Amino acid sequence: MLWSGWGDPGRAAPLPEPVVGLLRDMLGVRPAERPPADLAGVEVPACRLDDGDLTALAKIVGDSNVRADTETRVRHTRGKSTPDLLRIRAGETADAPDAVVLPGSHDEVLAVLRACAERRIAVVPFGGGTSVVGGLAPSADGAGRGTGGGGFIALDLRRMDAVVSVDETARTAVLQPGLRAPDAEARLGERGYTLGHFPQSFEWASIGGFAAARSSGQASAGYGRFDDMVVALTAATPEGTLDLGRAPKSAAGPDLRQLVLGSEGAFGVITSVTVRIHPVPEAREYEGWRFASFGEGAAALRRLAQDGPLPAVLRLSDETETMVGLADPAAIGTPGGAGSSAGCLAVLGFEGTARGVAGRRAEAAEVLRAAGGEPLGTGPGEKWAHGRFNAPYLRDSLLDAGAFVETLETAAFWPDVPRLYDAVRSALIGALSGAGTPPLLMCHISHVYPSGASLYFTVVSAQGADPVAHWDAAKRAANDAIIDAGGTISHHHGVGTDHRDWYAREIGPLGAAVLRAVKERVDPAGIMNPGVLVPPAAEE
Repeated sequence: MLWSGWGDPGRAAPLPEPVVGLLRDMLGVRPAERPPADLAGVEVPACRLDDGDLTALAKIVGDSNVRADTETRVRHTRGKSTPDLLRIRAGETADAPDAVVLPGSHDEVLAVLRACAERRIAVVPFGGGTSVVGGLAPSADGAGRGTGGGGFIALDLRRMDAVVSVDETARTAVLQPGLRAPDAEARLGERGYTLGHFPQSFEWASIGGFAAARSSGQASAGYGRFDDMVVALTAATPEGTLDLGRAPKSAAGPDLRQLVLGSEGAFGVITSVTVRIHPVPEAREYEGWRFASFGEGAAALRRLAQDGPLPAVLRLSDETETMVGLADPAAIGTPGGAGSSAGCLAVLGFEGTARGVAGRRAEAAEVLRAAGGEPLGTGPGEKWAHGRFNAPYLRDSLLDAGAFVETLETAAFWPDVPRLYDAVRSALIGALSGAGTPPLLMCHISHVYPSGASLYFTVVSAQGADPVAHWDAAKRAANDAIIDAGGTISHHHGVGTDHRDWYAREIGPLGAAVLRAVKERVDPAGIMNPGVLVPPAAEE
């Protein structure tokens, strides 16, 4: 992956001049004052691990699997949020790990965690490096950070990348955490199966990351979220091993699988997951529908979510996102794109047997027409499917052109969705306009449930004098608005450090105390991703 951006460097094409002109005239975007730093010239802080620390780790995983060279440390610095990228483009590496350790098995992970606990070395599990909420940069206020030996390692799980087994009777597969999503799909596909999990980070994210962050794929309406797919898991903690999940469902107490899922490395390291798999669908068809307004389109999506038929993919862009054409990033700014007409674009995707897909499409069309929808044919849906993983590359191109672009997401019950939509929009527009960088703000419904939906916002503005500070203020305002409007602080990006304070408000003082009690039991030295997820006592 590009060290200072997203994915394959060759796919971040420069923006067309008409788009650059539009950004300049509409938002006051100007070219960046200086180009991104060159990797060869980037420096990292001195390693805080001593020879004894490095030797102890090398005895566990082998000399070649403990790396403290500059490039490796830079490539494991922070995640892929826009503030992360802006800092790394400026050559800021204060959050670089002191070393990168690559274990090859559950037992090696367990031994590394025990050694780090003894030496007070913090541990940040690292899969695809795609966190956008500060999940890969432990904060100084986390217990264990800076005590004893000090410093921290990135625990890169790439060597643990096997499809351990496939059970065709139960339709489950055991996967290791360092397995990248495309490789998982390819290997399962050889057996005729799919996970059906395709988040925007699909090309680079890992199986362990999906589990640790409660990932939600673009086809979640059909296949469920990743935490719905996991039926068993194994996790290594500094205090030992958790083996969870003997059956698909159980009444034997609270489901501890759900305690580990979404824990973002704060309690331990997920070393394998057993997941539900599905036969590769015979047919996949995508289509577009237009609605006169976002409210009208949301009502139509609710009808499908509650009464069916439910497509595998179901999403709705608001008026601004439809106008800009973000559902087809490759066509932004070009005449005749999917977003060139008024109203709101809905994209539906159907998967299954050819006969089943045809039947559900026809049934859904009746519902959508009755709700005021206008069919647009397969064109808009196929364009979305073709470019579904392109948005992060577009972000790199926008940053190169001097624009600031970032996303955030939330979810709420259906009655609260309109209020949440308005509250977040007002907060972002007010904060960024007050900072002298008025934004272009877009939104879509990305995931639906019978009881509610997720809202996914995209913000584009000029970078301004200090884009990181501008965004920090805007994000705080948006987070406040989300909590005050009854939304959850994150639907699928996770908590990390960026959302931790608002997560504490969401779960309340007793909930925060429960999390701290769990962490104290499985991680008494406080070395596991300190500062991430678990609110300190002072923040109740």
